[in-house]
Amino acid sequence: MKSTILRGLALALGTCVFAGSAMAEFKDRTIRISNGVAETHPVGSGVTAMKECLTEKSGGKMKVNAFWSGALGGDLDATQALRSGTQEMVVTSSSPLVGILPALGVFDLPFLFADETEADTILDGDFGAYVSDMMPGVGLINLAYWENGFRNLTNSQRPVAGVDDIKGLKVRVMQNNIFLDSFLNLGANAVPMSFGEVFTALETGAIDGQENPVVTIDTSKFSEVQKHLTMSRHAYTPFMVLYSKPLWDQLSADEQAALQECAIVGRDAQRKASRDLGAQSLENVKAAGMEVVDLTPEAQAAMREAVAPVYEKHAATIGQEVVDKMMAELKKMRGE
Repeated sequence: MKSTILRGLALALGTCVFAGSAMAEFKDRTIRISNGVAETHPVGSGVTAMKECLTEKSGGKMKVNAFWSGALGGDLDATQALRSGTQEMVVTSSSPLVGILPALGVFDLPFLFADETEADTILDGDFGAYVSDMMPGVGLINLAYWENGFRNLTNSQRPVAGVDDIKGLKVRVMQNNIFLDSFLNLGANAVPMSFGEVFTALETGAIDGQENPVVTIDTSKFSEVQKHLTMSRHAYTPFMVLYSKPLWDQLSADEQAALQECAIVGRDAQRKASRDLGAQSLENVKAAGMEVVDLTPEAQAAMREAVAPVYEKHAATIGQEVVDKMMAELKKMRGE
């Protein structure tokens, strides 16, 4: 009987020690996370889900302080702050970061994915992991791919129903040569510009148009300064949930695991919100007065043909191996 009691006490003591040790692996931390979008964007749903997950896993020790609409600077500036170890996290499109890691340009190739299912399969599978494994080499940790979504063209001048209608339009593109060349090939006067400057540039007439997912067009109130929306779906760009590698290396294994797991929880919430809000956002911009054009298959095919040279031109910069691996994964997935 005595030995049974002693074994019970030893087990209880071991459990307490283990629990205390596990709790000690979480320190009180406030993690700043930067976004270029408004809090009403589906990224807000992802951040909320991630925060709740971190609170649960860390016993409230890991807190997230979110900054919206570029309050901590543009996506590229915020990402550079991560690399230098002066900021913890950013949710950013992959597109502004091609100067840091050229391989990310593969996601900018025009008309790459046919639908969201293809995008999810590639990003959450081997290819997504292949790209994420490159990030520590440039001072960043990619915790998950969230959804920016299929990008569509807006402008203030005229309806765009085909390639000829794009010619001569001053269109803001991300600071990214693949987007720049894609729109130059379509005949636009492409203007690289940070996202935070776009609304004012549209409002003042410095540019005629821009291209973004419909949810971003809606939550950024571009309907106030744009008349025409073309559902071009010309590119699908993911958001990346990035953490500073210098600061990541200071975290315990438990803290790192919690961040990775909770970024996935946030991903699922964010993608659901993005897709649920997509249809609503389209109705919102229509109600706000935007005229919407759905491209015919023939018009979209003509656009694909116009931008086809972009693949060959940028393969060397992106990395031929990266492009070949992406195309092989797509062919395998499509059964080609």
